[in-house]
Amino acid sequence: MAAVALLFAAGCSSGGGTSPSAGTPGASKEAASPSPTAPSPAPSPAGPPAKGSVKVVSTLTEDLKSPWGAAVLPGGDLLVTSRDEGTITRVDAESGKKTEIGSVPGVAPAGEGGLLGLAISPSFASDRQVYVYFTTASDNRIARLLYDEQKPAGQQLGAPDTVLRGIPKGIIHNGGRIAFGPDKMLYAGTGETGETGLAQDKESLGGKILRMTPDGRPVHGNPEADSVVYSYGHRNVQGLAWDSEKRLWAAEFGQNTWDELNLIEPGKNYGWPEVEGKGGRSGFVDPVAQWKTTDASPSGIAYARGSIWMAGLLGERLWRIPLSGTAPSADPQPFLEEEHGRLRTVVPAGGDKLWLLTSETDTRGTPESGDDKILQLEVR
Repeated sequence: MAAVALLFAAGCSSGGGTSPSAGTPGASKEAASPSPTAPSPAPSPAGPPAKGSVKVVSTLTEDLKSPWGAAVLPGGDLLVTSRDEGTITRVDAESGKKTEIGSVPGVAPAGEGGLLGLAISPSFASDRQVYVYFTTASDNRIARLLYDEQKPAGQQLGAPDTVLRGIPKGIIHNGGRIAFGPDKMLYAGTGETGETGLAQDKESLGGKILRMTPDGRPVHGNPEADSVVYSYGHRNVQGLAWDSEKRLWAAEFGQNTWDELNLIEPGKNYGWPEVEGKGGRSGFVDPVAQWKTTDASPSGIAYARGSIWMAGLLGERLWRIPLSGTAPSADPQPFLEEEHGRLRTVVPAGGDKLWLLTSETDTRGTPESGDDKILQLEVR
C-alpha cells in the first residue's frame, strides 16, 4: 500500500526487555515449550460453502479514535487500542459503553506507527496481563501491562514490562499485529519500514513473523534455536489467524501489484522484495491467494465458519476466503464494499459472529459522523 512520508521526531526511549538482535533477544538459551503444529496437506472433511454471506447485526459502539488492535476479554468485552492517542479502551459487548482503562507510556505515534496490536494473556484469569505492540521514539516493541479493573477508570494499567525491543520502526510498514497461538506462544507480524532489504536479513526483526514465549524468549521449535524469527521475506504483516487445524495464516500488504494471504510455515521465505504475489520461483513460498492492492490492502484477519475473513483498508471491503485444508475451496468473495469505509481489524466473537473495526480516523480515511465504529457481523 502506497504510503505518504511524514516528518517525525526521533529520540531515545527507556525501558527494559530484550536486546534488538534477532539472534539473541535477551535469552541465554532457548526456552522449552511445545512446538507449533505443522501444516497438514489433508483437506477438511466438510468444507464451507463456496458462497457465503455477511449480515451487519448491529453497531456496537461509535466515535472511536484511530482504533487499531482489539482483543476479547474473558466474558466477551473488548479491549481496543487507539493508534494515535496511545490509549486502551474497554467496550462493553452488550451495551457498547466505552471506558478508557489507561494509556501506554512511551508511545510515539507518527505515520503508520503508534499503539498498534493488542493481545490478552492465555493465563489472563490468573496473571491479568495485556500485551501491546507499539512504536517508541527509537523502535517498535512489545510490552505487557497489568490490568487492574479495581482501580479508577483511566488508571487501570500498570507500568509496561518490555518483553521484546529493537523491532525496526519507520513512518511506514511497522507491522504491529500480535496474537497468542494455540501453542500459547506469542506471535508478531512486523514490517520492513520501507527498507526492503530488512525482509531478507534474518538478523533483523523487520519484515518477519516472530514467535516467542510470553517472556519474549525464543521458542523450542523455532527455525533457529536462539532467534524469535519464525518466517521471513515479508513486506508488512498486519493479519494473523489460526484455523481449526492450528495452521497459521497471515495477510500482508503488497507494493503496487499484489496483496497476499499466506500459509505460514517455520523457516520459510515469503519472497519480498524479490517476489510480489505468485512468482513461482524456487526458494520462495507463493501466497495462497492474492489481490490487487486497490481491492484489498489487508490489515486484520480472523478465522470463522471454515473461512478466513480479511479486512481491507484501501479496498474498503471484507474478504471471505473459504478453505479446504491448505488451499481456498472457492474464489475469495467480497462483502460490505464501500459501505463502511476503511476496515482495519476483524475479531472472532464466537460461532458465526465477528467484530469488525472501521478505520476512517487514521488520517487516510474520510470520517463521517460516528466514525470510527465496531460492527457486529453474522457470517457463514
